[in-house]
Amino acid sequence: MTKTILLTILAVGSAASAARAQAPAATPGAAQQPIILKADNMQVQAHSAANRPDRAPVYPGGEQALGLFFLENIKYPEAARVKALSGIVLVTATVNADGSVTNPVVAKSLSPECDAEALRVVPLLTGWQPAMRKGRPVPVLIQLPVPFGGAGNMKIEMNNRPSPAGVRRVR
Repeated sequence: MTKTILLTILAVGSAASAARAQAPAATPGAAQQPIILKADNMQVQAHSAANRPDRAPVYPGGEQALGLFFLENIKYPEAARVKALSGIVLVTATVNADGSVTNPVVAKSLSPECDAEALRVVPLLTGWQPAMRKGRPVPVLIQLPVPFGGAGNMKIEMNNRPSPAGVRRVR
């Protein structure tokens, strides 16, 4: 009988310590790491991760305003023009809780000149509606395709099927 009680106490104690080891350590006041959002990957979830926003950040005026901003602010580098370079520079950056954009980093390069121009222009994107998590603005990491040359002529196509998040396909 004593062995049974002792074994039960040991089993319960080891199960409790294993449960504590699997639980994430929450440090009060610790800043949460931003997450990467992709247009086709936003879904409403019943029990989402602690740092996943309920609403993605939105540029004022949407995709068309973003395209117009790039058209008006990007200075096509002369070295890229001579080489007839066309394409996108993929930049990751943080949209902060105040709607500002910081920490741009080139994720996919086109050329050193185009990369430098993309890194110059992306922080100028101000006025974002920040991502929201439980009614509070949160910083998130986003990916922006910055067009150069003929890549700026994007067509926005709407499919006829209703989309839960109103996602548009860009070709």
